[in-house]
Amino acid sequence: MFNEREVVSEILKGNIKAFEQLVKQYERLVFYVINRMVTQAEDMEDICQEVFIKAHKSLPGFKFDSKLSTWIARITYLTAINHLKRYKNDKLNDQPDHLDHLHFTNDNPEQLLTQKDTSAYVNSLIVQLPVQYRTVLTLYHLNEFTCKEIEDITGMPEGTIKSNLYRARKLLKEKIQTDLKSESI
Repeated sequence: MFNEREVVSEILKGNIKAFEQLVKQYERLVFYVINRMVTQAEDMEDICQEVFIKAHKSLPGFKFDSKLSTWIARITYLTAINHLKRYKNDKLNDQPDHLDHLHFTNDNPEQLLTQKDTSAYVNSLIVQLPVQYRTVLTLYHLNEFTCKEIEDITGMPEGTIKSNLYRARKLLKEKIQTDLKSESI
């Protein structure tokens, strides 16, 4: 069982094994958040390493005001945002003016489903969403953070988070329905 207080205490005493334990505990969380925000695969590993370096350096200031996972997710989110600003790989505010005019690729869904499983198909749709939609969708559904925790991580107001979740789900639903209708024709 992972005891965050005990692990943090051991890390602060200089125990490298305890830090390895922390990395193993949260590496999937860090990867999922970065994977949804940064589209360049070659940058993801570097950003993951940067997150854990920042977490290690900042650990003495962690006061358990939130869960350790929330704190690490916030570092991850901010690091990914900084990367996006620095390299301008994605637009941070690429929210469409009208949801009706947001277009996905025209890949044939049957080909996508044949090549990969349904999960891969849905993930390919999620990657095409604007970054703020991808982020909240990932944090909420894949990492199971509450809206309040996502607010702590991203700094977005809870209403914006709920709105982004709604819009992201709506876009995914519409795209899947459109693909299913065109497939049955």
